Amino acid sequence: MYRASDEVENEQWLADINEVADRLDLAEEARSRAADLFLSTVPETDRSKRASLAASVYVGALIAGDRRSQGDVADAAGVSRLSVQQRWKDLIEQAGLDAPDW
Repeated sequence: MYRASDEVENEQWLADINEVADRLDLAEEARSRAADLFLSTVPETDRSKRASLAASVYVGALIAGDRRSQGDVADAAGVSRLSVQQRWKDLIEQAGLDAPDW
């Protein structure tokens, strides 16, 4: 859960989520899920935020059934695929969801 002030404090990061989602041609549900996930788990340092943003987009798309590869999300977000790979399972568990078993 996050506060309304979190949206204001992270306005640029939310805009970045939308830019990444545009590059991936994600549906609105995936964008909304990604923003909610990001705001619910915002890291303290800006350095970690870019990787968290990418993982949030990956998980948001996964939850919405608008799945993209980790590599595609990483490229669109400007991070390494390893950054997404290392963060997405923790993020999905922090959201109270079960990671898929593939």
